[in-house]
Amino acid sequence: MSEKINVSLKVWRQNQGEEGHFEVYQAKEIDTDASFLEMLDVVNEQLTLNGKEPIAFEDDCREGICGCCGALVNGKTHGSYEQTTLCQLHMRKFKNNEQIVIEPFRSHAFTVIKDLVVDRSGLDAIITEGGYVSVKTGNAPEASTTPIQKERAEAAMDAAECIGCGACVAACPNGSAMLFTAAKVSPRKATPSVSNG
Repeated sequence: MSEKINVSLKVWRQNQGEEGHFEVYQAKEIDTDASFLEMLDVVNEQLTLNGKEPIAFEDDCREGICGCCGALVNGKTHGSYEQTTLCQLHMRKFKNNEQIVIEPFRSHAFTVIKDLVVDRSGLDAIITEGGYVSVKTGNAPEASTTPIQKERAEAAMDAAECIGCGACVAACPNGSAMLFTAAKVSPRKATPSVSNG
């Protein structure tokens, strides 16, 4: 059986083009099995019932695939748990009565649209410029019949881990979007070559 905790949220509130500020909200009786975004849903429901504007945050898949839920939690991207996006960060990682500071990714590459939502269109442009090559190869063989060396397969999987969330840019002290570009380019370099033996 999961436990319930109370946390205090210090949340960045900002409209596009305006000065931002922190506001404090109480999240009470939150299930420790709830994700961070589910906790924000509970807080937003209470804000709406009280006639206040809900906290704007971005989400889509809630499965750690799309990468759009990024924000800084206590000054760290996605809360900085290894291979965990914000939607997969569970409230059991926090202590009862803890204060949690939530703010948008901070970088010149990301302008704040509203509250925790940032403009990632620059990163989207990099992805769309990725390109492809079309080569006539005849009938493609069954993929499972093509042996790939284990080291090459693992290198390809490691290189393809980037989900395009922009956390690398936000975590970089220089706010370098080149980190993101390198992450998106590296899968092409690490793609295993076809081997017959």
